[in-house]
Parts: sequence; structure tokens; C-alpha cells
Amino acid sequence: WFICNVLTLRKQRAIARHEVREIEQRHTVDGPRQDVTLDEEDDVVIIYNRVPKTASTSFTNIAYDLCAKNKYHVLHINTTKNNPVMSLQDQVRFVKNVTSWKEMKPGFYHGHISYLDFAKFGVKKKPIYINVIRDPIERLVSYYYFLRFGDDYRPGLRRRKQGDKKTFDECVAAGGSDCAPEKLWLQIPFFCGHSSECWNVGSRWALEQAKYNLINEYFLVGVTEELEDFIMLLEAALPRFFRGATELYRTGKKSHLRKTTEKKLPTKETIAKLQQSEIWKMENEFYEFALEQFQFVRAHAVREKDGELYILAQNFFYEKIYPKSN
Repeated sequence: WFICNVLTLRKQRAIARHEVREIEQRHTVDGPRQDVTLDEEDDVVIIYNRVPKTASTSFTNIAYDLCAKNKYHVLHINTTKNNPVMSLQDQVRFVKNVTSWKEMKPGFYHGHISYLDFAKFGVKKKPIYINVIRDPIERLVSYYYFLRFGDDYRPGLRRRKQGDKKTFDECVAAGGSDCAPEKLWLQIPFFCGHSSECWNVGSRWALEQAKYNLINEYFLVGVTEELEDFIMLLEAALPRFFRGATELYRTGKKSHLRKTTEKKLPTKETIAKLQQSEIWKMENEFYEFALEQFQFVRAHAVREKDGELYILAQNFFYEKIYPKSN
């Protein structure tokens, strides 16, 4: 089994390298790589540092479905063992790739990595960060059952905890490690970043830094429970990437494809027990903060009519322009 997995991983990496070479060759038929010039509209990179079990696969499927039509590249950031913290040398490599890899622009990068501050590396043009977060207990419950039963996206794949039939309620009642309050600590460090303190469970500094980054470093952060509105706002603000995304989400099969199998909703008693934890209180504070900010952005971008939301047209113009042209 181990040998098969190693061989599969090597095969995947070989295929990925071949795909990259093919794309670079297509871009360089008419000249050397250093001569590639980009229009300002195309010199854009979006990074979606997706938090596990927040409907991230559903959203990413939309990016894949639109990339050929809207003419951009989608790249998955595959980190070893899904480690969200990169080594310092990998941070340098990643920043260099993202900023200077012209053949991949415009580009949409996605992966389970924590926020990385590109300004620390002296880059002139930073990428656009987006993300989606979820009610912390609902996210943990979904992840708990995902590790045991998988989902309908890849139903044949063997999961790490496969065979463990214990429900989430039973796990909490028994004080199990997979459902411990410490497992809630994920969305805050994903937004906080690569600092040591970000990954200290229960750190108030990490919570405040995550809030700061959400407001100052992220273009838009949505919530799983209102994913369609998040997609609608992205299409209105970044049509270069997301033109057609709202209609695709509403009508496409892939958008609703991935559902965790055998998931059982926790009881009120289980939820109440988790909510006594200081860790839950902090993760929930961050979630409520993100939700309020998202709803604020939405309220200033749409209008409601007959129960439907419509994007507002441009609501500013220029006047009193001097000096006057002859």
C-alpha cells in the first residue's frame, strides 16, 4: 500500500511537470520567456488559501470550469501532508513563482496554506487574497465525519480514520482527541499566517492578527452559509476571473457535488459542551467578525427586489475636470 502511494505521488508530480512544460512551450513559441509581456488586466494573481471543510472544493470547481472560457490558469498548491505552514525557503520559492511566473498569469492559486505576507519579500505587486470560512462547530463536525467516511466526490478513496464508527456526539462525551476543542483552532491561524504565535491554541494575539489580516489583506472573505452571495460579489468585482460564476453555481452539477458521507448533526448537549470552551469562543468571535464584514460589503453592493439580490450599477462619476481641453 505504501509503495503504491509513493508511486502514485511520483506519477502525479511527473504529470504536473509535463503539464507545466506544455503550457510554457505554448507561451514561448514566438519568443523567449523573458520577453513575455502582460497587459495590466492580465498581470493578476488570486490566492485562495482555502480552509478545509468550508465548501472550498465546490467553489474551486467553479474556478476550474471557468478558466478556459475566461482565459486564466488554475493551480493547486499541493503541500506535503497538507501542512499549512511553509518552510522559509519554500516561502521564498512560492513568492518568486507567483510573482514572476508570467506564463501562469492571470492565475488562480488554491491550497490549504496559511496566509503569507508577500510584502515581507519586497514584491511590488501583491496577489489578491480571497477566502471562505464556516461556523466553527459545523466545520469540525464535517471534518470529523469526512476523515471516517469521505464524501461523494471521491467515494472510493480510503480515509485516515476509516472504520471508526463512533459518532461525533460519542466522541465528545468520551473526551476524544478528534473532537476536542483544540481541533476548532484552525480558521484563526489560517488567517493569522506563518508566525509562531498564530499556531498557539487560544492565543488572543493570533485572533487579533487574523482580524487585521481579514480587513487589510483580503479582498473578500465569504461564509459557507452564504456562498452564492460571495460568488455573486466576486463576479461583479472581478469579472476577469468570475464572469459567469453565479449562473454556473446555480445551475451546475459540480457546485453541489461534494457532500460528506454519513454525517450526523450533533445534539444540543454536544454543542453546548463545546461552546463552554474558550477556544470555541475565540473561533466563533472570528467567524462572527468575518460574517459581519461580509454582510457589510454585500449591503453596499446589492439591492433586493422581490426576494432576489441584484448587483448595483456604478454609483459614482467624475466631474469638474481641469484644466479644460481645447
